[in-house]
Amino acid sequence: MLTLHINGQTQTFDGDPSMPLLWYLRDVLGLTGTKFGCGVAACGACTVHVDGEAVRSCQTPMTDASGKSVTTIEALDPDGNHPVQIAWRALNVPQCGYCQAGQIMQAAALLTQTPHPTDADIDNAMFGNVCRCGTYQRIRSAIKQAAGA
Repeated sequence: MLTLHINGQTQTFDGDPSMPLLWYLRDVLGLTGTKFGCGVAACGACTVHVDGEAVRSCQTPMTDASGKSVTTIEALDPDGNHPVQIAWRALNVPQCGYCQAGQIMQAAALLTQTPHPTDADIDNAMFGNVCRCGTYQRIRSAIKQAAGA
């Protein structure tokens, strides 16, 4: 039996310990804001925070999340008023929107670790978060706005 702390609530899991965290979040808990993209941790659509670190939940086995605090897009700010979310809306970042939860979670983790990132910091942190629509310039601008730059 595994115990996790997801979005501030204690959850238990007694299934396959190698199951990806993504499937537990989406299929068991119904937290569908975290998206399935590639399944190999290459696109970032499934990014969540585990103990404050951005991780790709499609390749994070349940055992790696056991005993840890997991935050999904649903709990980043329940009212959608995290500085990154505010900047995302203000700058009209999304087009199709599919990758945005992962982009936002990655950006929020970056700003927690580096409150005033340089362009290089942003590029390094966001590398591998794929946006099919190519909104990378707006993503960078939104991160800078959220940082107060």
